[in-house]
Amino acid sequence: MTPQELRTFCLSFNEAVEDFPFNPETSVFKVLGKLFALTNLGARPLTVNLKCDPDDAVRLRGEYEGLIVPGYHMNKRHWNTVTVDGELPDRLVRELIEDSYDLVVAGLPRAERLRLDRP
Repeated sequence: MTPQELRTFCLSFNEAVEDFPFNPETSVFKVLGKLFALTNLGARPLTVNLKCDPDDAVRLRGEYEGLIVPGYHMNKRHWNTVTVDGELPDRLVRELIEDSYDLVVAGLPRAERLRLDRP
């Protein structure tokens, strides 16, 4: 997955936006103001921080040792840093991004979740 493909996929979700609250290099992808992905699209190797179910986070770190690690500068229980350099299948990376988005949406107030469901 290229940096542009990563950016495009993150922005493909309902109400997803890209923000730069930390510096011009760090893309923060949010849904209704809540972070679901954080990356420096110019970094090599390309990595992305993603929210993850705590049990899945531990399993993924074991299964993809070195490619999926505890979230850098994040709550290590709920966030993973995923290396997007071609070693992980793009399908898996897309699933992890979608899971992160879904977890964040699930934590939103009911009214906001309903707003996202509208076409």
